[in-house]
Amino acid sequence: MEAFLLKIVANINTYLSNYILIILLVGIGLYYSIKTRFVQVRCFGEGWKRMFANFSLNGEKQKSGLSSFQSLATAIAAQVGTGNIVGACGAILIGGPGAIFWMWIIAFFGMATIYGEAVLAQKTRTVDEDGTVKGGPVYYITSVFKGKFGKFLAGFFAIAAMLALGFMGSMVQSNSIAESCNTAFGIPGWVVGIIVAAIAGFIFIGGVQRIGSVTEKMVPVMAILYIIGGVIVLAVNYKFIPATFAAIFKYAFNADAILGGSIGGAIYLAITQGVKRGLFSNEAGMGSTPHAHAQANVAKPHDQGVVAMIGVFIDTFIVLTFTALVVISTFFTGDGALNPANWVNGTTLEGAAATAELTKTNLAQMAFGNAFGIASVGKIFVAICLFFFAFSTIISWNLFGRINAVYLFGKKFNIAYSIIAIAFIFAGSLLSNDLVWELTDMFNNLMVIPNVIALFALGKAVGEAAKCSKSKNDLE
Repeated sequence: MEAFLLKIVANINTYLSNYILIILLVGIGLYYSIKTRFVQVRCFGEGWKRMFANFSLNGEKQKSGLSSFQSLATAIAAQVGTGNIVGACGAILIGGPGAIFWMWIIAFFGMATIYGEAVLAQKTRTVDEDGTVKGGPVYYITSVFKGKFGKFLAGFFAIAAMLALGFMGSMVQSNSIAESCNTAFGIPGWVVGIIVAAIAGFIFIGGVQRIGSVTEKMVPVMAILYIIGGVIVLAVNYKFIPATFAAIFKYAFNADAILGGSIGGAIYLAITQGVKRGLFSNEAGMGSTPHAHAQANVAKPHDQGVVAMIGVFIDTFIVLTFTALVVISTFFTGDGALNPANWVNGTTLEGAAATAELTKTNLAQMAFGNAFGIASVGKIFVAICLFFFAFSTIISWNLFGRINAVYLFGKKFNIAYSIIAIAFIFAGSLLSNDLVWELTDMFNNLMVIPNVIALFALGKAVGEAAKCSKSKNDLE
């Protein structure tokens, strides 16, 4: 049954991610880059300044919503998940190192897209009498499309988001945690599933305030820990760094040497893997992180828009890039595994992967272990990092899914939603990796469609927001 379902879902994803997704994501990224006069370049420095101006590991509790940094931390918690380790490794295994180049391209244009998503989430958010902030794609979808069509698009998005983030997405995260912990510590998956579900349930009960409090502490610590480990590996493999970058750029346009087949087919595979895993990694255009940015208490929508861009930059150009450099530069020197020199000589990635029995989950563990000199140390390090990455994503995605569940069924559905979400977290630790990933990809892809339709329709409003300029004392 599982194999039968996997085949059906994989076929659906082939059409969604290989055709529709590329057109929509690249299209909206280009459109918003032009519409905002490349806000991701013009306001890049402003975004960093606003982020550090609100930086805190113990921010004050807000009367309603979250602080700007708490909203960013919640968004990054969703973005920096298994996609940065498992997703990047999967893209390299299937699409070669060139897939990373296309993940960078998607992220660059995605910075403009996520600026627009955050701006629109701020513009259309509402605050209830009890202080509950409501905001996200369903609200800006219904603001631009009135009547039945708007309700249909919003309902379609809400259902896809609830399934993709609150349920299926949590399965991916818990699945990766369970598999890495089993590899590193020998702990059975069901035990890990119970532990993760129990901790998550405690945080869910505290609502948006507790989630913001947890993410503002967890995100900076986990990112710094992973980057330090990456720096150590790259210091060991410093001689391979130039060749690593060369491999990424070379095989973005000429991947046939490592993937086999025609040049066009190999490049197409690199691009599609880059786009698909790029979406799962930085989530720009998917409509997930606007739920977090809608919670931010800021002076004007533009302020949170430029902060949102930094989330994509940190996710892809820093954290994910460290994974790619570590894996490619260490892949696998010594044990008959692949290093950049082998790639240039045309050794096939498939052959090396088969010899080492690589999967997208253990690839990073083996790469870190190779550099550290002790395989078990690499497994443990990645397992710890993956736990924090994946768990932070679980609690953020649960919030996003809950917002859409409340939109569909009202606040009375809160408890039932949390119970179902916890059950999915546990179930994810038991299912096969491939099926869980394919299901999540499918619902992620479906979320993109109504969200991007609304983004195209609201381009004028985003362009106007991007024109606003800060005063000299605005950031002081």
